[in-house]
Amino acid sequence: MSTEQTSTPDTADAGPDTPAVQPKRRVALVAGVAVVALAADVLTKVLALSEWEGREPVRALGGLVYFQIVRNPGAAFSLATGMTWILAIGAVVVAGAIIWLSRRLRSAGWAVGLGLVLAGALGNLTDRIFRAPGLLRGHVIDFISLFSPNGEAWPVFNVADSCICVGAALIVVLSVLGKDYDGSSSRSGKAAKA
Repeated sequence: MSTEQTSTPDTADAGPDTPAVQPKRRVALVAGVAVVALAADVLTKVLALSEWEGREPVRALGGLVYFQIVRNPGAAFSLATGMTWILAIGAVVVAGAIIWLSRRLRSAGWAVGLGLVLAGALGNLTDRIFRAPGLLRGHVIDFISLFSPNGEAWPVFNVADSCICVGAALIVVLSVLGKDYDGSSSRSGKAAKA
């Protein structure tokens, strides 16, 4: 009489591609990307404030880039000015949704994209919480302008904004290519059905 052992995804001998181990790695990848990108955002804002606060725009790369401090009470393109608390609540909702979704991830590309978006949301949320004029009303520190000073050709932005844009673009590209967050490929599924 032999006893049959059943293995669960949580067993110690689970392989790297078992259902429980792979999502844990993706959660770790989301967290790792978010921590590194958030640290870059906070550090660059601190350095930008120490170097460029109260100065005229600093020209770099032959005028391709200008550095200057802008305290932004709204969203990109100065939208929603005066609604900072709504933007802060939106960032909390986005962060919560990403954390919830990360437990279901099996795609490394989606994990990187979501980690970048999470870092961007948290980076700007940090400003809205801790910067003047007060809690949930703080102005976001923007300091990079492309092509012209004062955001005339392109809005002044920061590393967090860049993370959101790059992360969102990566997710869109993966979606267009049929790569789903759970690691499946919708194109191969459609081809199999055909």
